[in-house]
Order: sequence, then C-alpha cells, then structure tokens
Amino acid sequence: MKKLFTLAVLLAMALGANAATWQKVYEKSYSDFTGFPYYVMGYVPEWVNGVMTDYGADYRYATQTDLDGDGDAKWKDGESSVGTVKNAGGTEYQKVTGAGPYWHQYFIADGIPTQMDGHYKAVAKVKATAACTINVNMGNWSSALGCNVSIPQSDEFVEVEWEYDGIAVTSCFLIAQPGTCTETIEWESIAVYEDAGGTTPVIWQQWLTDDGQPIIDGQEHTNKWVGDAEFGQWPDWALETTEGVNINWRGDNAQKICAWSLTMGKNNDSGMFKDSPLDGRARPYPTDIELESGTNNHVFAVHVTQIDCIDDCDAAENPGASTAWSNQFWIQAPANVKEGLTVRIKFRYKAEHACAVGTQWHRQHPSDYRDWNACGDVNFTEAWQDFEQTKTIGVDDVWSLAFNLCSDATNGRTPNVFYFDDLSWETMKLEEGYFIAGINTAKTSKYENLNDAIEFKDVEGTLEATVGKKGDDETYVNQVMISTVKGDNTAFMNSTLKPTESITNDPENWVSYELSSLAKLDLPGLGVWTVYLDTDYSSMAFEMIEGKVLEPIEVFTYTDEIVVNGLERDWLTAGNDGNPREAEVGTGETWDNQFFIKANRALAKGEVTKLAFKYKSSVDAKTTTQCHGENPGSYMHWAAIGDVNFTTDWQDFEQDFTVPNEADGMWNIAFNMAEIKEACDYHIKDVKWYLPCAEEGMTYENLISGSTNFYKKEGAGTDPYTGIENVTVKNAKTSNAIYNLAGQRVSKDFKGIVVKDGKKFVK
Repeated sequence: MKKLFTLAVLLAMALGANAATWQKVYEKSYSDFTGFPYYVMGYVPEWVNGVMTDYGADYRYATQTDLDGDGDAKWKDGESSVGTVKNAGGTEYQKVTGAGPYWHQYFIADGIPTQMDGHYKAVAKVKATAACTINVNMGNWSSALGCNVSIPQSDEFVEVEWEYDGIAVTSCFLIAQPGTCTETIEWESIAVYEDAGGTTPVIWQQWLTDDGQPIIDGQEHTNKWVGDAEFGQWPDWALETTEGVNINWRGDNAQKICAWSLTMGKNNDSGMFKDSPLDGRARPYPTDIELESGTNNHVFAVHVTQIDCIDDCDAAENPGASTAWSNQFWIQAPANVKEGLTVRIKFRYKAEHACAVGTQWHRQHPSDYRDWNACGDVNFTEAWQDFEQTKTIGVDDVWSLAFNLCSDATNGRTPNVFYFDDLSWETMKLEEGYFIAGINTAKTSKYENLNDAIEFKDVEGTLEATVGKKGDDETYVNQVMISTVKGDNTAFMNSTLKPTESITNDPENWVSYELSSLAKLDLPGLGVWTVYLDTDYSSMAFEMIEGKVLEPIEVFTYTDEIVVNGLERDWLTAGNDGNPREAEVGTGETWDNQFFIKANRALAKGEVTKLAFKYKSSVDAKTTTQCHGENPGSYMHWAAIGDVNFTTDWQDFEQDFTVPNEADGMWNIAFNMAEIKEACDYHIKDVKWYLPCAEEGMTYENLISGSTNFYKKEGAGTDPYTGIENVTVKNAKTSNAIYNLAGQRVSKDFKGIVVKDGKKFVK
C-alpha cells in the first residue's frame, strides 16, 4: 500500500504547534456494501468489486420518474441512458450522459461522532485515472468546513490524508465535491481520527427506564432498562382501550412508553384532539413485543400494511394509498430535549424486505412532527444491524425519533415487517445554569477544560461573573464563551450565548443575545472582565475591571477606482441566464470573470463585519457573491453579501456581513462577474471592510489595508486570481492585450472577432 500525505487547505483557525494525539473515531470499508448506502444528492457512485466508483462528470443519475417529470432532473436535449444503478436500499437510477460535464457531489461518510471545536484527520484509500483536486466538506446541513484534497493518479490505492480544525457540530458527514471533474475516482475505505488531546470524558445517562429516572454510566442502579424488549411486556394500563382504541398517545403517558408504532388499519381513532376533529385514521399504539422466529429473544415488531401508490396517485381514487409516514415507529424519551443538547441513539434493526427508511424528530405525542433533520435514512436489510449516532438537536421540544416506514417508494410497496431491539436514548449528564470561560487569544485558541467555567451568581437581580484575577496579568482574557450548561466541552460549546450587537466596555450598554453554537466573544481589550446577564430581557453588558482597553481607530478606505474588464462569457455549461440553454451549449461559467476582496486574516463564523464601497458598470449587470478561503478561488460557501446589481450610474453599497457557519475561516468575498454573457467593465472604489464599533467612522480593526487586498480574474482563458497590480485602476493606461471569443490571448496579427479592454470588435 502506497502512502501519500496531501497538503490540506484548512478553512478554519490555524492549527496549534502541539503534536496531535490521534484516536480513531470512525471507520468504513466500502466492501461492506453492494450499493451506495447514503442520501442521494443527484449522483450515485457505483459499486465495482466492493469499491465505490465515481465515473466523473460525464454522467448524472436520476430515477425514471424524475427524468419523465418537470423538475430539474428531467431529460435534457442530447441525453440518453447507458444503464441503470441501484443504491443499497434498492432504488433504481438511470445512468445518463450526453449533456455534461455535470457538477456532482456525494457522501463518502455519515454519522461521524465529533466534539465541538475539535481537530480531525480523514484518511481515505483512493485512486484516480488522473491527478485531480476535489473539495471535501465535513459537518452537517447547518454547518460544514471545506478542504481541498489532492488525489494522485495511481493504478494502486494510496492513502490520502487531510485535516479540519474547529468543527462546529457533534455528528458529521463527509461530502466529496469533484464538481465538473471528469476523472474516474475510486474509494476503497475511509477512516476519521480525532485529536484526543482536546477532548473531555463524557458521562452519559440512559433514559429508557421503567421509572423515568436516568441510569448514569459508572454508577450502580436498580432501574430496569426497557429498551430491550426482554423487559417482558407493557403494563396493563398501556394496553387498555377506550371504545376499542388505545388513546395513550394523546396524554401525559406518552413518554412512559419507549416504543410506539402506527400501522394503517390498526387502532383507528375518532373524536377530538387539540380542539380538532379526528378523521378515523390509524393512530399510534405501544409497539407489539414478539418472540423472534427461531429464538427465545423478544423484539419490537411493526407489521406494515398496504402501502401501494406512494407518490403520484389520486388520493380520492385511492383512499388506501400511503404517504411516507402512513406507517411509523418511534423511539420515545421520557422528557423533552432542549435545542442545542446532544443525544446518543443506539438500536438494532432489520426487516423482512430490504428498504430505506427516513427519520424525523417528533414532540411528546407520537406523530406530532417537529423537524425533518434527524438521523438521515436508515437502510434496513434482512440481517440484524447495529445503529449508533450522536446527534445535536437543532430544534427545541424534541421527545422522540420517528421512522417513516413507507419512505422507500421503490422497495416499500409490498407488506413488510420491521424489527427493533436494544433501544437506547442517552443524554449527557450536565449542570444547568449560566457559565463563563475566557482565554487570551495571543497565547491559545483552545478552551481546554470548560468544566472549570465560572458560574454566574445572582447579585441584586442581575447575574454576574468575573473572568481573570486582579493583579495577575497571566489570567487576563480578551475572549470569552458563555453557556447555559457545563459538564462536557461539546455540550458547553453547543449551548453558548451570542450578542447580536457589538461589545463595548460599558456596564450601562446592554446588548441583546441569542442562543448559538460555538459563540466566541471577542472583547475590546485584554484584562479582567465582569459580565452581566439579564435573562428576563436576554441581554448582556461588559465591564473591564483591570487591563488595557482597545482604542478605536479610523476606518481605512481604499480610494483608488478599480476596474475589472469582464470578458464575454461562452455559453453556459448548465442552466440559463435568460438565453435558451438548448440553443447553444459551451464551456462558460458564471465565475469566468471574478473580483475578490481579501481580508487581512481568517474570519470566524458568526463574526460581524461591515463592508462598504461605490460601484458602477459599463452595462447593467448582476454579480453573485460567495465566501472563499485563504486563496482566491478556494470556494467555501455560496452565500456572502448576496447579489450586487451594477448599473451605469454610481451606487453606494453598505452591509453588515455576518460570516456564515459554513464559511468559518474564510478570507475572501468573491464576486462572480460573468453572470451576464456580454463583456462588461466593472468599476469599484472607496472600499471599506472593518469591524463595526459604537463610534461612527471608527473601528477596532480594519480588515483591508491596501492594494494587496484585491484580486481578479478576467476571462476563462486568463491566468486566474492575479493581484491588484494587474487590475486597471483610475488613470491607468488601457491594456494592449487582445483575446479571442474563447478568452485566449492572441497576437496582434490575429484576424476575426477579438476582445480588447472588455469590448468586442472585428480585426
């Protein structure tokens, strides 16, 4: 086995100098599957001899239903199918070609347990038909970090490594984004390692007990664990019916039953619930407990009934037709879980027929939907499997994990039986209240032991806490984190308070706050700080007791007029901008012309900045904006300051820009200046980018300081991302360079249509 270490572009805070202590937390061999086991995002890697194979951007994958429909996945001109592919759940996809290259992405891992603000290394065994660089995101749907990963050309599998720092969630996926790369990439396995030096032990408490009291890891207990169906049977009250219907799901007893089910035709309800009439549909009931065939082991069993016609049928003509949630199963906790807290869910599972099942979070009463973003799809097979996932709850008032047993339209149409056992719903043992910890960012970027965080105390109706010790400058801080829990670093970081306005050294200046994850509050000075909380009004104030306060400085303005000569763009490879895509298809992209404003340092997620400039163009034009990493062109996130609509008249732009979670560690705001097809000169001047403060025209930090903060790209055939010295500025001479319509520079003797200084003419 060859070994290759790639140079990872970390899109987060720079790593510390201390050597990492790596501990494996996740491992997956793709030979364990016969088809793609993850959520499909428009591309289905194929399985060849136990290897996950990406055949590149010349292909895309879609179900026959989607191809024949009216959505984005429908047939395009010139396309045809060259075969079919099934994922691990059995859903069939057509392999389509003829209108590529198609931008594509796919999962390579899911359900990776992580610590908040953690440092991770991924190691993949992979090879490619030609050397290529792809982006790999680590995180979840609300927050992810990107990393550019170089895969070498090789006939053998090689080990490729890359790293992430500052992970902001507690359960992660890895999504590979080869984009329009046409090389074949083969994946044999993936492993993820955690820097164990920055973690703290977690004490878990098991909630699925017969008396509702938690079982604490490492402590003696007498509670009976009811997640194992061997506990016997449900109490008599749980099985009682009223007029033939079990109504326990409606009341306060719901959380006393850890396994609920719903099947069409069973436990049909009527009457009123929550002031609304019920319609006679099936309602939840305590899940059946049965002996597993051929064994003495009891299991929870859900017998799914008729589920024909899931997607495209007329409900009036097919009253028995199912939706994905017509038959369900729930793992229920005895208490609600607050937003931002972490749970660990484990169970064993199988089914009579293999299929994929979607999951949701629900409230106290089974079938009371709360949120779709639970544990993703669960792929059932005919053999027992073990499931374990650590999840941070993204919404409040969650009581149960719901399984939509009719999610799989392709493989879920016939009756099926789902089996569950060893249900486990665990939460961390935490202390609740308000707690604060601080660091000096000149010495460290890490909060090592948040169990030592200082608790806020009530002083005449206001909560107060002081960080640092008077007379000891070694304890001075210039950054703090404030949380509503402690007892685990991850839980602390995931339940922090974030001010919605700038922090000042003024105990009378109360600013509002909101709950956020990994909110690190930069203070306007290094010293001993007292923080005040008014929880009734969700507001906070700050006062330096000892130390040195930062003095505001004047906002820097780059006054030179910058001109980006945007060349005419070739026809788009995908989508359209008002021109019929079917008429012509070329190699053009909206980022063929670009302009970048680069900050002097990496910006953290949630950091509030202010950007201002004047702008106009030679013709009316729209630009989209993105967040990029340290190098212009290292894409991180699609949303920055929104669209900027240029006109032929000067306009003023000013916006408070908050760094998105997905762009933690960003440096650049990128303007895509080929959104329109025609050539256009873009003019920008009087650029300001700084951290806002209360004093008008002043700042604690300027994020730009001169011409080195600007980069550009003019045309697909030009050298990308050159600095400001190659951007036309006010009073500069026009360029003598000429280009053909493909954006390639040509000699002065070239005959035909050419582009010079952003304008077309015949030569």
